[in-house]
Amino acid sequence: MRKPRKAGGGSQRHGEQPSPDAGPGTPSQVSPYHLFGDADEVTRFRASLLSWYDQAKRDLPWRRRAAGELDLDRRAYSVWVSEIMLQQTQVATVIGYYTRWMQKWPTLQDLAGASLEEVNQLWAGLGYYSRGRRLQEGARKVVEELGGHVPRTANMLQKLLPGVGRYTAGAIASIAFGQVTGVVDGNVTRVLCRVRAIGADPRSPSVTQHLWSLAQQLVDPARPGDFNQAAMELGATVCTPRGPLCPKCPVRGFCQAQKRVEKVQAAVSRRLLGSPEQEKTLEVEECAPRRAGSCPLCLPPSEPWRQDLGVVNFPRQPARKAPREQRVAVCVLQQPGPETSRFLLVQRPSSGLLASLWEFPSVPAEGTESVQRRALVKALQTWVRGPLPLRSLRCLGEVVHVFSHIRQTYVVYSLALEEQPQGLLPSGARWVSRAEFQAAAVSTAMKKVLQLFEGQPSGHRKASSKSPQDPATSGPGPGPGRQCRQLTLGAFFKPTSAP
Repeated sequence: MRKPRKAGGGSQRHGEQPSPDAGPGTPSQVSPYHLFGDADEVTRFRASLLSWYDQAKRDLPWRRRAAGELDLDRRAYSVWVSEIMLQQTQVATVIGYYTRWMQKWPTLQDLAGASLEEVNQLWAGLGYYSRGRRLQEGARKVVEELGGHVPRTANMLQKLLPGVGRYTAGAIASIAFGQVTGVVDGNVTRVLCRVRAIGADPRSPSVTQHLWSLAQQLVDPARPGDFNQAAMELGATVCTPRGPLCPKCPVRGFCQAQKRVEKVQAAVSRRLLGSPEQEKTLEVEECAPRRAGSCPLCLPPSEPWRQDLGVVNFPRQPARKAPREQRVAVCVLQQPGPETSRFLLVQRPSSGLLASLWEFPSVPAEGTESVQRRALVKALQTWVRGPLPLRSLRCLGEVVHVFSHIRQTYVVYSLALEEQPQGLLPSGARWVSRAEFQAAAVSTAMKKVLQLFEGQPSGHRKASSKSPQDPATSGPGPGPGRQCRQLTLGAFFKPTSAP
């Protein structure tokens, strides 16, 4: 089953597998250097990989559950849950979540009957929260529209189930139903690119198509699920992004990248020893179109072979786009209680980042610090009726949390109410104890905010040592590397031209 997706380009999510004669990258148009030469080579590759997998595979709960489940729909569900959880998430992290999920909702019917709040609550901390929502939507569709039966083929899985892309559909179909279909995720991409010396961007259409074609050619017809898991296991544990364990690789003898490393090393040795062949070039590429500068699968001319990288030359990854910077002002608002304080949580919108999760009240951290504070106070007053002790509003510091495409800085404030708030809270808000907060559907970022509030280390910046009576300033708000300042009560009511 699938391993971490982060390295090697992540999981591939594309359309249906192209027909054998469709466009660039098909076997008839690709150099033999990037192909498997004959049926005997393919057979030996399968046997080597499966023999290693039978001895070296990790004992993982989803593998045990799928292997021991006779009911096909329950087996497919167990694979489906693990594959969705493993997207962009490390195996070690998923194990606990998977175990708790399957204990709470052991069948599709159980999950279909759960509330979104329950799903978000169990998923909290796993990240990419829309995955859990789509998984439940898929379970409900199977139960309500498909008679409780999971589609049996990769094509129908991808067509009918929300959140199931090409890779996930192939994994479920091969592992749960024994369909002879290959899969390509980040780990398989890395293995195939090294085995066939594919150095071009694996996200390009021609490379993507060729990788899927190779995966389909290689998948073992007698053990398709095991073969696909073996290829992913190899990428996760041996053919890793950095520091691959080539001496332990069961398919090392088939690896074009390893052969090139050995040839370059031999050429360097001859040169150092002053052999008659010392003037020979170190270029040992065996792809004819590459020499003509026309191969779409080889390392691009702008990124020639680097001897220090060895097999890690394949595949070359383009530089990742830096995440977008965002700043948010967030307030931990406390309500006094007879035994323990309670915190105000509000629910996020039902779409977008962290959809439907609960969080401390927040506003965009825009403009000067005084503008940010006024905006935060205005937001608090929409949730809590009655006077707020604004003099007690304190800035504690900053917490940084990186999402897949956003680097979010939370400017953390705290405010303790001096008396019980008046009236009922509006819809989408609630008071929670600390224990209830930990069990709620809150993001990891909010847990970091609470840790800062409680004075625990969490990678945050130190809180300001200035007192709440420091005068307001009209300079820029707290930026990266700067600390918050405290404002007097009167500062909240100074006129401002900000929108």
